[in-house]
Amino acid sequence: MNILTEKFNTPYHSAPFSSIKNEDYLPAFKELIQKSEAEINAIVSNPEAPTFENVIEALAYSGEQLDVVSNIFFNLNSAETSDEIQQIAQEVSPILTEYSSKISQNEALFNKIRKVYDEKEKYNLNEEQEMLLNETYKGFVRSGALLNEEDKEKLKKISMDLSVKSLQFGQNVLASTNAYFKHITNKEDLAGIPEAIMDQYAEEAKERNLDGWVVTLQYPSYIPFMTYAENRELRKELALANGKKSFDGGEFDNQNLIKELLNLKQQKAELLGYKNYADFVLEERMAKSPVKVFDFLNELLTKAKPYADKEIEELKALAKADGIDEMQGYDHAFYAEKLRKAKFDLNDEELKPYFPLNQVQDAVFGLAEQLFGLTFEERNDIPKYHDDVKVYEVKENGTYKSLLYVDYFPRKGKRAGAWMTSYKNQYKRNGENSRPHISIVCNFSKPTKDTPSLLTFQEVTTLFHEFGHALHGMMADTQYPTLSGTSVKWDFVELPSQFLENFCYEPEFLKTFAKHYKTGEVLPDEKIERIAQSKNFMEGYQTLRQLGFGLLDMNYHTKVAELENESVKEFEDKYTKATTLYPSNPETAMSPSFSHIFQGGYSAGYYSYKWAEVLDADAFQYFKENGIFNPEIAAKYKVLLSSGGTKDPMELYKSFRGSEPKVESLLKRAFG
Repeated sequence: MNILTEKFNTPYHSAPFSSIKNEDYLPAFKELIQKSEAEINAIVSNPEAPTFENVIEALAYSGEQLDVVSNIFFNLNSAETSDEIQQIAQEVSPILTEYSSKISQNEALFNKIRKVYDEKEKYNLNEEQEMLLNETYKGFVRSGALLNEEDKEKLKKISMDLSVKSLQFGQNVLASTNAYFKHITNKEDLAGIPEAIMDQYAEEAKERNLDGWVVTLQYPSYIPFMTYAENRELRKELALANGKKSFDGGEFDNQNLIKELLNLKQQKAELLGYKNYADFVLEERMAKSPVKVFDFLNELLTKAKPYADKEIEELKALAKADGIDEMQGYDHAFYAEKLRKAKFDLNDEELKPYFPLNQVQDAVFGLAEQLFGLTFEERNDIPKYHDDVKVYEVKENGTYKSLLYVDYFPRKGKRAGAWMTSYKNQYKRNGENSRPHISIVCNFSKPTKDTPSLLTFQEVTTLFHEFGHALHGMMADTQYPTLSGTSVKWDFVELPSQFLENFCYEPEFLKTFAKHYKTGEVLPDEKIERIAQSKNFMEGYQTLRQLGFGLLDMNYHTKVAELENESVKEFEDKYTKATTLYPSNPETAMSPSFSHIFQGGYSAGYYSYKWAEVLDADAFQYFKENGIFNPEIAAKYKVLLSSGGTKDPMELYKSFRGSEPKVESLLKRAFG
């Protein structure tokens, strides 16, 4: 018996991590694909006339167990991978892509879908059912259902190649990140580094059976070094190592893979009748077209550039006083921290004792209770995939709502960054509301033997950001799994996450949880005030950085032909020039580790972070005008969260806010 093909005998049928062996995955995938194909065949061979219920609904509910196992496996491949899991992923990905192509190009199935779609007027469909029908039909068309057999085969091969190569891209970035570490034996080389960070580096050295200190390219190790280390040559060395990730011509180099991925996407778009991959993607986004995205990004660039230039001039003045005539990118974090200290008398190391992880988590849980009536109780009887993970049962007014997994600390088998994901979607069927299983994964500093995990203020906002995504998943209340939770237009998906970050800057809320982990003393009022004031610190620089990523992404997915005669580095420099504030280093490039667009789901979609900032600034402005804990507005916002992808996002937003979002809300928040 394969544990993955049975109904899980665990609380709430949660993932049975402690019982799963790696060798279970491949046979389980093969068996569950057969089972799912049998469900599809049952829809196709049904002798009754096609209806919404026996085609569209039946399809929406099919393959549930396969989806759950896929979620378990690919989430582990991101959060707790190994050579063996990566090898299985390389075998499984093409099998799953082939299965997916087989369904989306099943002519008999599509004919039934099209018949229901063409006759939709005769069905008395509600808004969600109509959305499901439209999305199902469009999904099949966009997957090649209208192509001839030869082109269907071409598309299938392209899709399989894309799945394998994007997986390889991520594996290369992880391997490249893990391959480098800096062993330091002279304490003077660590001048400027706070004691707590030194302890962290010493622990890392000890884990590697080395004396002294070890700095890695994992963010909780790398970022503090770049922020505090006075040794400029070492900052340069670390920055070069970070900038060379998958860009050094070695075993884990991604430059050719980038060109291959982009060419495959272009071929896919052209095969489906689109000019380029961005046109294909944006047809299904709020933004609708590359022209609109470029206009949006360039408008923000025009507004933000003078602020960014002014900020960099301030930093250059500080660097000049230290004898540095030409500032480099690796000087930025160091002098930005100096300037922040001078302007606001704030630095991360002073603030961190007031933000132990457990208190920050309690605060975000408390906020969810105050706004939405959610409570969180740790469960020790639910299997976990690593000892670091904690699992919470989430209830709404005493009724079970969701499971929430949290996984906060870096490991060798975990990719960098922070993300929210789900193991199981929410849906309603046969009178039962099947609730979701949601996960938050981060890379915060581990506790040491003397101190708990203490967060920088940026890490505080990161936790709120991911918890905003988690709320979107946990609050889901839709009929169909494919429209549930975060299954929304991609440029709408960042609204809940970015919205929640705003609370971190509100003094009345900060005072409830920013307390020293040893003394219990509340962060002094003047520090809280300065945090609020510092919200827009380096906002021009940060805006240009995000716009640079967004513009590079859009150019990659609209101008791929240029890469025939240019290197990845040349292309990157050309299309980030307008947003670049420091000299480009010929030895470094960020594209080969730009996992968001080459491994994740942000291809031709990175702009959505900024797009959603307009939404979140406008939404939070509504709360600010009426009280940040206003129950009536929270109730309206809860409807937005729980509706998932059942409605057009702009209509959903307008029903919450009463009007379309205004870009002025973002500009006012960012630049006053």
